[in-house]
Amino acid sequence: MVAFPEARRPGGHVAVALAVAVCYFAAGRLGLLCKLSVDGAVVTPIWPPTGVAVAALLVLGVRYWPGVTLGAYLIVLSLDTPVLYSLGYLVGNTLAPLVAVYLLRRAGFRTDLRRLRDGLALVFLGALGSMLISSTLGVALLVVTDRMPAHSFWTVWLAWWVGDAMGVLLVTPILLVLSHARSLRPRPRRWEAAALAVVAACVVPPAVFSHFSLLFLVYPLIIWGALRFELPGSMLCALGTSVLAAVAANDGEGAFRGLSRVEIMAKLQGFNGTMALTALLLCAVISEQRHTRRSVEQACEELVEVLEHLTAGEAPPPRPAPEDADPLLRPGDDAPPPGR
Repeated sequence: MVAFPEARRPGGHVAVALAVAVCYFAAGRLGLLCKLSVDGAVVTPIWPPTGVAVAALLVLGVRYWPGVTLGAYLIVLSLDTPVLYSLGYLVGNTLAPLVAVYLLRRAGFRTDLRRLRDGLALVFLGALGSMLISSTLGVALLVVTDRMPAHSFWTVWLAWWVGDAMGVLLVTPILLVLSHARSLRPRPRRWEAAALAVVAACVVPPAVFSHFSLLFLVYPLIIWGALRFELPGSMLCALGTSVLAAVAANDGEGAFRGLSRVEIMAKLQGFNGTMALTALLLCAVISEQRHTRRSVEQACEELVEVLEHLTAGEAPPPRPAPEDADPLLRPGDDAPPPGR
Protein backbone atom coordinates (compact mmCIF):
# COMPACT_ATOMS: atom_id res chain seq x y z
CA MET A 1 0.00 0.00 0.00
CA VAL A 2 1.21 3.44 -0.87
CA ALA A 3 -0.25 6.90 -0.76
CA PHE A 4 -2.50 7.67 -3.70
CA PRO A 5 -1.93 11.13 -5.23
CA GLU A 6 -5.17 10.87 -7.18
CA ALA A 7 -7.09 10.79 -3.91
CA ARG A 8 -6.85 14.61 -3.87
CA ARG A 9 -8.80 14.90 -7.10
CA PRO A 10 -12.61 14.78 -7.28
CA GLY A 11 -13.66 11.17 -6.97
CA GLY A 12 -10.22 10.11 -5.81
CA HIS A 13 -11.44 9.20 -2.33
CA VAL A 14 -14.13 6.99 -3.84
CA ALA A 15 -11.59 5.23 -6.03
CA VAL A 16 -9.29 4.57 -3.07
CA ALA A 17 -12.19 3.30 -0.96
CA LEU A 18 -13.17 0.93 -3.79
CA ALA A 19 -9.57 -0.28 -4.01
CA VAL A 20 -9.61 -1.00 -0.26
CA ALA A 21 -12.88 -2.91 -0.68
CA VAL A 22 -11.46 -5.01 -3.52
CA CYS A 23 -8.33 -5.84 -1.53
CA TYR A 24 -10.43 -6.70 1.52
CA PHE A 25 -12.70 -8.99 -0.50
CA ALA A 26 -9.78 -10.70 -2.26
CA ALA A 27 -8.04 -11.31 1.07
CA GLY A 28 -11.27 -12.76 2.44
CA ARG A 29 -11.64 -15.19 -0.44
CA LEU A 30 -8.06 -16.32 0.07
CA GLY A 31 -8.67 -16.79 3.80
CA LEU A 32 -11.75 -18.94 3.14
CA LEU A 33 -9.62 -21.42 1.20
CA CYS A 34 -8.26 -22.72 4.53
CA LYS A 35 -11.44 -22.69 6.59
CA LEU A 36 -12.08 -25.12 9.41
CA SER A 37 -15.27 -26.28 11.11
CA VAL A 38 -15.37 -25.94 14.90
CA ASP A 39 -18.57 -27.03 16.68
CA GLY A 40 -20.59 -26.51 13.54
CA ALA A 41 -19.24 -22.99 12.84
CA VAL A 42 -16.84 -22.21 10.00
CA VAL A 43 -13.73 -20.32 11.12
CA THR A 44 -10.38 -19.54 9.55
CA PRO A 45 -7.03 -19.91 11.35
CA ILE A 46 -5.84 -16.74 9.59
CA TRP A 47 -8.31 -14.05 8.52
CA PRO A 48 -6.26 -11.78 6.19
CA PRO A 49 -8.95 -9.06 5.74
CA THR A 50 -8.39 -7.80 9.28
CA GLY A 51 -4.72 -7.23 8.45
CA VAL A 52 -5.66 -5.49 5.21
CA ALA A 53 -8.16 -3.25 6.99
CA VAL A 54 -5.80 -2.19 9.78
CA ALA A 55 -2.96 -1.49 7.34
CA ALA A 56 -5.22 0.46 4.97
CA LEU A 57 -6.62 2.66 7.73
CA LEU A 58 -3.15 3.28 9.15
CA VAL A 59 -1.55 4.21 5.84
CA LEU A 60 -4.42 5.86 3.97
CA GLY A 61 -6.46 7.22 6.88
CA VAL A 62 -9.59 6.30 8.78
CA ARG A 63 -11.74 8.25 6.30
CA TYR A 64 -11.57 5.18 4.06
CA TRP A 65 -13.49 2.97 6.48
CA PRO A 66 -16.41 2.64 4.00
CA GLY A 67 -14.06 0.57 1.85
CA VAL A 68 -13.68 -1.89 4.72
CA THR A 69 -17.45 -2.07 5.19
CA LEU A 70 -18.02 -2.56 1.46
CA GLY A 71 -15.41 -5.34 1.34
CA ALA A 72 -17.05 -7.09 4.28
CA TYR A 73 -20.43 -6.73 2.57
CA LEU A 74 -19.06 -8.38 -0.59
CA ILE A 75 -17.85 -11.30 1.51
CA VAL A 76 -21.29 -11.58 3.10
CA LEU A 77 -22.91 -11.66 -0.34
CA SER A 78 -20.59 -14.45 -1.44
CA LEU A 79 -21.53 -16.51 1.63
CA ASP A 80 -25.31 -15.87 1.45
CA THR A 81 -25.89 -15.26 5.16
CA PRO A 82 -29.10 -13.99 6.88
CA VAL A 83 -29.78 -10.26 7.04
CA LEU A 84 -29.55 -9.82 10.83
CA TYR A 85 -26.26 -11.67 11.08
CA SER A 86 -24.90 -9.78 8.05
CA LEU A 87 -25.54 -6.41 9.65
CA GLY A 88 -23.77 -7.45 12.84
CA TYR A 89 -20.87 -8.87 10.85
CA LEU A 90 -20.44 -5.59 8.97
CA VAL A 91 -20.50 -3.58 12.19
CA GLY A 92 -18.02 -5.83 13.98
CA ASN A 93 -15.56 -6.11 11.12
CA THR A 94 -15.59 -2.36 10.53
CA LEU A 95 -15.49 -1.28 14.16
CA ALA A 96 -12.60 -3.57 15.16
CA PRO A 97 -10.04 -2.10 12.68
CA LEU A 98 -11.20 1.43 13.50
CA VAL A 99 -10.66 0.84 17.22
CA ALA A 100 -7.29 -0.76 16.46
CA VAL A 101 -6.10 2.29 14.52
CA TYR A 102 -7.43 4.67 17.18
CA LEU A 103 -5.59 2.82 19.97
CA LEU A 104 -2.39 2.55 17.94
CA ARG A 105 -2.33 6.25 17.15
CA ARG A 106 -3.05 7.11 20.77
CA ALA A 107 -0.01 5.00 21.68
CA GLY A 108 2.23 6.92 19.24
CA PHE A 109 2.49 4.00 16.81
CA ARG A 110 4.90 4.34 13.87
CA THR A 111 4.15 2.39 10.74
CA ASP A 112 7.84 1.58 10.13
CA LEU A 113 7.76 -0.84 13.11
CA ARG A 114 11.36 0.03 13.98
CA ARG A 115 10.78 0.28 17.74
CA LEU A 116 9.94 -2.40 20.27
CA ARG A 117 7.03 -0.31 21.55
CA ASP A 118 5.52 -0.33 18.04
CA GLY A 119 5.69 -4.12 17.90
CA LEU A 120 4.13 -4.45 21.35
CA ALA A 121 1.41 -1.94 20.45
CA LEU A 122 0.52 -3.84 17.29
CA VAL A 123 0.35 -7.13 19.20
CA PHE A 124 -1.63 -6.07 22.25
CA LEU A 125 -3.64 -3.07 20.97
CA GLY A 126 -4.04 -3.73 17.26
CA ALA A 127 -4.42 -7.52 17.32
CA LEU A 128 -5.26 -9.10 20.67
CA GLY A 129 -7.23 -6.19 22.10
CA SER A 130 -9.21 -4.70 19.21
CA MET A 131 -10.14 -8.01 17.61
CA LEU A 132 -12.17 -8.87 20.70
CA ILE A 133 -14.87 -6.66 19.20
CA SER A 134 -15.36 -8.56 15.93
CA SER A 135 -15.13 -12.01 17.51
CA THR A 136 -17.50 -11.26 20.38
CA LEU A 137 -20.11 -9.59 18.19
CA GLY A 138 -19.86 -12.20 15.45
CA VAL A 139 -20.17 -15.25 17.71
CA ALA A 140 -22.92 -13.63 19.80
CA LEU A 141 -24.96 -13.11 16.63
CA LEU A 142 -24.44 -16.74 15.67
CA VAL A 143 -26.02 -17.75 18.97
CA VAL A 144 -28.83 -15.18 18.77
CA THR A 145 -29.80 -16.22 15.23
CA ASP A 146 -29.78 -19.92 16.26
CA ARG A 147 -26.99 -20.74 13.85
CA MET A 148 -24.88 -22.16 16.67
CA PRO A 149 -25.69 -23.71 20.08
CA ALA A 150 -24.95 -21.56 23.09
CA HIS A 151 -22.65 -24.16 24.68
CA SER A 152 -20.20 -23.74 21.77
CA PHE A 153 -19.81 -20.00 22.33
CA TRP A 154 -16.36 -19.97 23.95
CA THR A 155 -14.80 -22.53 21.62
CA VAL A 156 -15.90 -20.72 18.48
CA TRP A 157 -15.18 -17.31 20.03
CA LEU A 158 -11.58 -18.29 20.77
CA ALA A 159 -11.05 -19.61 17.24
CA TRP A 160 -12.62 -16.49 15.71
CA TRP A 161 -10.64 -14.10 17.91
CA VAL A 162 -7.29 -15.76 17.26
CA GLY A 163 -7.99 -15.95 13.52
CA ASP A 164 -8.67 -12.21 13.35
CA ALA A 165 -5.63 -11.46 15.51
CA MET A 166 -3.41 -13.61 13.29
CA GLY A 167 -4.56 -11.61 10.28
CA VAL A 168 -3.28 -8.45 11.95
CA LEU A 169 -0.04 -10.00 13.19
CA LEU A 170 0.92 -11.68 9.90
CA VAL A 171 -0.56 -9.48 7.16
CA THR A 172 -0.43 -5.94 8.56
CA PRO A 173 3.38 -5.82 9.09
CA ILE A 174 4.03 -6.95 5.51
CA LEU A 175 1.67 -4.32 4.08
CA LEU A 176 3.23 -1.63 6.25
CA VAL A 177 6.67 -2.60 4.95
CA LEU A 178 5.36 -2.35 1.39
CA SER A 179 3.99 1.13 2.15
CA HIS A 180 7.58 2.20 2.87
CA ALA A 181 9.04 0.39 -0.15
CA ARG A 182 10.23 3.61 -1.83
CA SER A 183 12.22 4.58 1.26
CA LEU A 184 13.89 1.23 1.81
CA ARG A 185 17.62 1.22 1.27
CA PRO A 186 18.71 -1.57 -1.08
CA ARG A 187 21.04 -4.06 0.51
CA PRO A 188 23.49 -6.17 -1.52
CA ARG A 189 22.30 -9.48 -0.11
CA ARG A 190 20.52 -10.98 -3.08
CA TRP A 191 22.42 -14.23 -2.88
CA GLU A 192 21.73 -14.60 0.81
CA ALA A 193 18.06 -13.80 0.24
CA ALA A 194 17.93 -16.45 -2.48
CA ALA A 195 19.66 -18.91 -0.13
CA LEU A 196 17.11 -18.19 2.59
CA ALA A 197 14.27 -18.75 0.13
CA VAL A 198 15.76 -22.05 -1.06
CA VAL A 199 16.36 -23.30 2.47
CA ALA A 200 12.84 -22.30 3.48
CA ALA A 201 11.38 -24.12 0.47
CA CYS A 202 13.33 -27.24 1.46
CA VAL A 203 12.66 -27.13 5.21
CA VAL A 204 9.16 -25.71 5.72
CA PRO A 205 7.05 -28.25 3.73
CA PRO A 206 8.65 -31.33 5.38
CA ALA A 207 8.44 -29.66 8.80
CA VAL A 208 4.74 -28.94 8.33
CA PHE A 209 3.58 -32.13 6.62
CA SER A 210 5.76 -34.60 8.52
CA HIS A 211 3.89 -36.66 11.10
CA PHE A 212 6.93 -36.40 13.41
CA SER A 213 5.79 -32.86 14.40
CA LEU A 214 8.87 -30.94 13.23
CA LEU A 215 7.30 -27.49 13.30
CA PHE A 216 10.10 -26.19 15.51
CA LEU A 217 12.48 -26.34 12.54
CA VAL A 218 10.89 -23.15 11.22
CA TYR A 219 12.18 -20.94 14.03
CA PRO A 220 15.85 -20.87 12.88
CA LEU A 221 14.63 -19.58 9.51
CA ILE A 222 12.63 -16.81 11.20
CA ILE A 223 15.65 -15.84 13.29
CA TRP A 224 17.86 -15.87 10.18
CA GLY A 225 15.40 -13.64 8.33
CA ALA A 226 15.13 -11.25 11.29
CA LEU A 227 18.88 -10.92 11.78
CA ARG A 228 19.74 -10.37 8.13
CA PHE A 229 16.60 -8.89 6.56
CA GLU A 230 14.62 -7.67 9.57
CA LEU A 231 10.84 -7.45 9.15
CA PRO A 232 10.45 -8.41 5.45
CA GLY A 233 12.51 -11.58 5.76
CA SER A 234 11.09 -12.91 9.02
CA MET A 235 7.43 -12.03 8.37
CA LEU A 236 7.44 -13.54 4.89
CA CYS A 237 8.80 -16.78 6.38
CA ALA A 238 6.16 -16.68 9.09
CA LEU A 239 3.32 -15.97 6.66
CA GLY A 240 4.36 -18.70 4.23
CA THR A 241 4.70 -21.22 7.03
CA SER A 242 1.30 -20.25 8.47
CA VAL A 243 -0.37 -20.79 5.11
CA LEU A 244 1.18 -24.25 4.70
CA ALA A 245 0.31 -25.12 8.29
CA ALA A 246 -3.30 -24.10 7.67
CA VAL A 247 -3.42 -26.33 4.57
CA ALA A 248 -2.00 -29.26 6.52
CA ALA A 249 -4.46 -28.66 9.37
CA ASN A 250 -7.39 -28.48 6.96
CA ASP A 251 -6.39 -31.82 5.42
CA GLY A 252 -5.51 -33.40 8.78
CA GLU A 253 -1.96 -34.14 7.63
CA GLY A 254 1.46 -33.92 9.22
CA ALA A 255 1.57 -32.75 12.82
CA PHE A 256 -2.24 -32.47 12.81
CA ARG A 257 -2.97 -36.08 11.91
CA GLY A 258 -5.29 -37.97 14.25
CA LEU A 259 -6.46 -34.86 16.15
CA SER A 260 -10.01 -33.63 16.61
CA ARG A 261 -11.10 -30.38 14.96
CA VAL A 262 -10.83 -28.51 18.25
CA GLU A 263 -7.36 -29.94 18.92
CA ILE A 264 -6.27 -29.07 15.38
CA MET A 265 -7.45 -25.49 15.82
CA ALA A 266 -5.75 -25.15 19.21
CA LYS A 267 -2.45 -26.52 17.93
CA LEU A 268 -2.51 -24.48 14.74
CA GLN A 269 -3.40 -21.23 16.48
CA GLY A 270 -0.78 -21.77 19.15
CA PHE A 271 1.89 -22.39 16.52
CA ASN A 272 0.86 -19.41 14.38
CA GLY A 273 0.66 -17.12 17.38
CA THR A 274 4.07 -17.96 18.83
CA MET A 275 5.68 -17.76 15.40
CA ALA A 276 4.16 -14.36 14.57
CA LEU A 277 5.04 -12.94 17.99
CA THR A 278 8.61 -14.23 17.71
CA ALA A 279 9.11 -12.72 14.26
CA LEU A 280 7.50 -9.37 15.00
CA LEU A 281 9.07 -8.67 18.39
CA LEU A 282 12.50 -10.00 17.42
CA CYS A 283 12.56 -7.71 14.38
CA ALA A 284 11.48 -4.76 16.50
CA VAL A 285 14.28 -5.37 19.01
CA ILE A 286 16.91 -5.79 16.27
CA SER A 287 15.77 -2.66 14.41
CA GLU A 288 15.74 -0.61 17.60
CA GLN A 289 19.26 -1.71 18.53
CA ARG A 290 20.59 -0.94 15.06
CA HIS A 291 18.96 2.48 15.08
CA THR A 292 20.49 3.20 18.49
CA ARG A 293 23.91 2.15 17.25
CA ARG A 294 23.63 4.40 14.21
CA SER A 295 22.61 7.30 16.44
CA VAL A 296 25.61 6.76 18.73
CA GLU A 297 27.98 6.53 15.75
CA GLN A 298 26.57 9.75 14.30
CA ALA A 299 26.94 11.52 17.64
CA CYS A 300 30.58 10.36 17.91
CA GLU A 301 31.34 11.61 14.41
CA GLU A 302 29.84 15.02 15.24
CA LEU A 303 31.83 15.18 18.48
CA VAL A 304 35.09 14.39 16.65
CA GLU A 305 34.33 17.12 14.10
CA VAL A 306 33.67 19.67 16.85
CA LEU A 307 36.90 18.74 18.67
CA GLU A 308 38.90 19.11 15.45
CA HIS A 309 37.57 22.63 14.92
CA LEU A 310 38.19 23.60 18.54
CA THR A 311 41.77 22.27 18.38
CA ALA A 312 42.41 24.35 15.26
CA GLY A 313 41.02 27.45 16.99
CA GLU A 314 37.97 27.60 14.77
CA ALA A 315 34.34 27.90 15.70
CA PRO A 316 32.37 24.63 15.52
CA PRO A 317 30.30 24.28 12.35
CA PRO A 318 26.57 24.96 12.73
CA ARG A 319 24.60 21.83 13.36
CA PRO A 320 21.75 21.06 10.97
CA ALA A 321 18.18 20.89 12.17
CA PRO A 322 17.56 17.59 13.96
CA GLU A 323 16.06 14.98 11.72
CA ASP A 324 15.22 11.38 12.28
CA ALA A 325 18.06 9.27 10.92
CA ASP A 326 15.69 6.50 10.00
CA PRO A 327 14.72 6.76 6.29
CA LEU A 328 11.62 4.66 6.89
CA LEU A 329 10.03 7.21 9.21
CA ARG A 330 7.67 9.56 7.48
CA PRO A 331 6.12 12.75 8.78
CA GLY A 332 2.79 11.93 10.34
CA ASP A 333 3.73 8.48 11.63
CA ASP A 334 3.93 9.66 15.23
CA ALA A 335 0.49 11.23 15.14
CA PRO A 336 -2.36 11.13 12.65
CA PRO A 337 -2.25 13.88 10.04
CA PRO A 338 -5.03 16.49 10.02
CA GLY A 339 -8.30 15.14 8.69
CA ARG A 340 -7.70 11.49 9.58
